[in-house]
Amino acid sequence: MTQLKVDAEPGEVGLDAGRLQRVDSHFRRYVDDGKLAGWTIAVARRGRVVHVSHHGLADVEADRPVADDTLWRIYSMTKPITSVAALMLYERGALELTDPVARYIPAFADMRVYKAGSAANPATVSATEPVRVWHLLTHTAGLTYGFHHAHPVDEIYRAKGFEFGVPRGMDLATACEHWAQLPLVFQPGAEWNYSVATDVLGRVVEVASGQSLDAFFAEHVFGPLGMDDTAFSVTPDDLDRLAALYMPNPAGGLFRNTAMGEAVTREPVFLSGGGGLVSTAADYHAFTQMLARRGELDGARLLGPRTVAYMTRNHLPGGADLETFGRPIFAESTFRGVGFGLGFSVVTDAAAGKAITNEGEYAWGGLASTAFYVDPAEDVTAMFFTQLMPSSTYPIRPQLRALVSQAIMD
Repeated sequence: MTQLKVDAEPGEVGLDAGRLQRVDSHFRRYVDDGKLAGWTIAVARRGRVVHVSHHGLADVEADRPVADDTLWRIYSMTKPITSVAALMLYERGALELTDPVARYIPAFADMRVYKAGSAANPATVSATEPVRVWHLLTHTAGLTYGFHHAHPVDEIYRAKGFEFGVPRGMDLATACEHWAQLPLVFQPGAEWNYSVATDVLGRVVEVASGQSLDAFFAEHVFGPLGMDDTAFSVTPDDLDRLAALYMPNPAGGLFRNTAMGEAVTREPVFLSGGGGLVSTAADYHAFTQMLARRGELDGARLLGPRTVAYMTRNHLPGGADLETFGRPIFAESTFRGVGFGLGFSVVTDAAAGKAITNEGEYAWGGLASTAFYVDPAEDVTAMFFTQLMPSSTYPIRPQLRALVSQAIMD
């Protein structure tokens, strides 16, 4: 599945075609001003694709334009896929959301929690309860990322080689063993902190299913949904479809990040359920439509409707939002009026979040500024693909929501 085609006129599903063109005219300026190399945007409503557009270059140096079959590093948009995989196993009775992670990864028994001190000499206390599967799904496990630069434990991760990835040659099982030896940032369930939790969840999927993560994805997610171009690496035959990875150049324009960009051109040792996949607009559209249709797409059912509804409700204690329950760090979502489900951000108060959307909208994005959202109230899905890191560089996500929402007429 390499092409995503429009199959309905906007007016057929309640969108104004002229106002929908504002999406393209706005984001075209990002390319024309040298802020982005190129992008793909897709909008669907009621299961019908009403808008697909490309602009700019997938590879500036090669002067190669963005195309229907461009391959994008989706980074943290891998997380919802891993979360769906875990819930598929839950539906089969292979795991419980309340299971201690140590049942699948014994190193997670007897965890220690940071109390005080420096990264070089931290004082720790015992965890008051086990890290559980639901903690991984909600990023409330107490794990972290080295790239946060917000806590002494982040520094410990970086010192051990865990910043944007893992030390070369380390596999997922070994990485989880190492993370289990590091202090948690807080007691399990006490706060929200964006973290390697979904990578650990990927290992739980492996142990619970008896399959490697790539094999489980291929057989149970990608195959049924026809996501033939989604994988943990790009084959040599497809390198001419891979978009280049960029960062803002302080001197102006874009800087090509070759070191991180070329990682997906090699078969990975580490299967990152938190950020390792490459995909196309057509493939990820299939995934979003499966969610929007409550677990099923074209006869392939991955999850039951009740499970999708449960995943996409706010699971933060007391109905809290990330502003009050989360740590003030970089993440793929705004915090005010937004909670977190089992693998997705979830809008709990659209007015508080100052975004024209609806309560119940769920979403996530990736490090290289890719993003998607599903708004069940309007039966709308939208996706944005580009390759600029970090994703906090420009307000792409709220602008995409506003530009799509203003085109809905019924």
